[in-house]
Amino acid sequence: MWAMSQDREHLLAAFLENREALQAYLARQFGNVGVAEDLTQETWLRVASRTLGAHIGNPRAYIFRIARNLGMDLYRRQSLGIELQLDPLAVEQIADARIDPAHSLEQRRELERLVQVLDELPPRCREVFILCRVEGLDHQQIAERLNISKSTVVSQMVKAMQRLERAMR
Repeated sequence: MWAMSQDREHLLAAFLENREALQAYLARQFGNVGVAEDLTQETWLRVASRTLGAHIGNPRAYIFRIARNLGMDLYRRQSLGIELQLDPLAVEQIADARIDPAHSLEQRRELERLVQVLDELPPRCREVFILCRVEGLDHQQIAERLNISKSTVVSQMVKAMQRLERAMR
């Protein structure tokens, strides 16, 4: 029992030592400081309420994995509810550029079509595409995360790319 208590204390100490780095990582990954704060808090709750079992050899990696998984869960729940986070200076620069309205309208329609096509993909296919193209995971990492074969990842990516290519012509 003492070893379990010591493991929990070690894990909580690791969280506190890495809290700022974790929050910065999440802010970079998800592009939103508020989301990063929420995910950091949720990670703390998961770590603090963890039912002790096997010894965790690398607490920092374990904590970051919890946070990343929570972020991916949030991303899935939002199901491609794309939210752009613009910095006010970038908005001013865009406004000053005086973009051609016809070109802007065309780009907006392309983006809407892309989102529509992604929404129409089968769930597994969409998930594989997002993990690869949005999250930047390689095929092996995706296969491990989703517990599928690497060839399934490849076939799902091919399917997604073919549908996107057809739709965007």
